[in-house]
Amino acid sequence: MREPRFVADVMLGRLARWLRALGYDTLYFRDAPDPRLLGIALRERRQLLTRDAALAARAGAAGLLVRAETLDAQLREVMEACGLTARAPLSRCLECNGTLRPRTLADVRDRVPPYTLATQRAFWECAGCGRVFWAGTHARGILRRLHPYLPVEPADGRPGS
Repeated sequence: MREPRFVADVMLGRLARWLRALGYDTLYFRDAPDPRLLGIALRERRQLLTRDAALAARAGAAGLLVRAETLDAQLREVMEACGLTARAPLSRCLECNGTLRPRTLADVRDRVPPYTLATQRAFWECAGCGRVFWAGTHARGILRRLHPYLPVEPADGRPGS
């Protein structure tokens, strides 16, 4: 079975970031018109997440009308509707959706603050935008927010920046 992949409309940017945090491939464009989003969903076999009932209807089986108003309720709604569980928390870039790959201290030496170099040993780099991540306080905060959706704590200390 294919791993679920999503494209979110302009009204669901926060949801897109948190689906990425859960490890799901989720595209989001701040200014994409509905026909482009629908085309991406159909062409790439992605679920189109939208708050627009007319767009969801045009998407048919590829669309999911997100009715919930709050972020947590939206996450629950999408996870239940799509039968999701957290697959790989903090394995995707929250900004561009790229996958994160492990990097050594030497790889990132010139790209992170000195304090981070002195206090962190595990680093990840986004394959898409090149941004560097580490498991700092930001990652712990994200994992606290995701805790209700995580079956177990991630064992590899996935990053935040």
